[in-house]
Amino acid sequence: MTEPGPASSTHHPQPPLVIAHRGASGYRPEHTEAAYRLALALGGEAIEPDVVATRDGELVLRHENEISGTTDVADHAEFVDRRTTREIDGERVTGWFTDDFTWAELSTLRARERLPKVRQASARFDDRFSLLRLRDLMRLIDDAPPVPGTGRPVRLVVEVKHATYFAGRGLPLDELVADELRDWGSPGQLVVESFEQTVLTELRERGLPAEYVYLLEKSGSPADLVARDGASALTFADHLTDAGLARLRAAGIDGVSVDASLLVTAAPRGAGQPGSAWVPLDSGLAASDLVARAHAARLNAYTWTLRPENRFLPAPCRIGPAAAAHGDWLTYFQSVMRTGVDGVFADHPDLALEARAAL
Repeated sequence: MTEPGPASSTHHPQPPLVIAHRGASGYRPEHTEAAYRLALALGGEAIEPDVVATRDGELVLRHENEISGTTDVADHAEFVDRRTTREIDGERVTGWFTDDFTWAELSTLRARERLPKVRQASARFDDRFSLLRLRDLMRLIDDAPPVPGTGRPVRLVVEVKHATYFAGRGLPLDELVADELRDWGSPGQLVVESFEQTVLTELRERGLPAEYVYLLEKSGSPADLVARDGASALTFADHLTDAGLARLRAAGIDGVSVDASLLVTAAPRGAGQPGSAWVPLDSGLAASDLVARAHAARLNAYTWTLRPENRFLPAPCRIGPAAAAHGDWLTYFQSVMRTGVDGVFADHPDLALEARAAL
């Protein structure tokens, strides 16, 4: 396990790492070779894929294991009988699931834009690109030049999805991911993240050299803890208290990654008043103390996902009524970066790099 750098204890702010979220997913259908190659060309300093499993144990890059919204699977008559309903992390989901297919079968599908109403230009690339495995992306990163200005290799940030669910299907993601990544990359090049702490612990115990980052939602409870503890499971909010952050560090977690709205949002009532965790900023925004508290616990802090469209911006940064139009993304991106966050996930890595350069 890699230890958090000195910035996590006596923090000296550094420009945040820009992580291409599922590739340059604002421009091309996510998790495709085109999205990853474009992210590298635009200067992305790290690449983040989501990892799910096939029936035969291959690690495929998809946002979810239910793939009706991101592939053309519904158009394949030979797979019509695979449509089913499953319970994924406590929710009933109907569709087609990667764990009902072999890799040979999935390789016949083509990718589609996940947000076609918001990203119509990207949707023009529907059905042009095949699906990828984790090993395919590893080869792309191996062939990529060093990050401009640093000379360091592009980092790989692997998000392990639905580990408790897959374990119940006889597909232990800790074993599959560790076997795939154990001998890959140079020191400090690999980050592994998940919304489930259990799989992070299992991967660390398997000796996979990586920075381990715990993903935390704004609400709800982690699926692995719900499966184990039921209604008494700790919530994501419990993990974000000072005591919760200290517990994570003591358990070997190196960093946390949170929804950007937990760092900067439209200024809530009472911001700046005694007892408030929110400090007012310009333009009707406010920043929380979460990054500072994570650093005080010797944890690195990351955030997701910086997106320029009005739909994803807080109200003070929206311009006009169109949800798909770009708002004042520069103000929002820079406000998030000024919290001292160690890395930002962005669908448009070039815009994040532009915002960082102009700080």
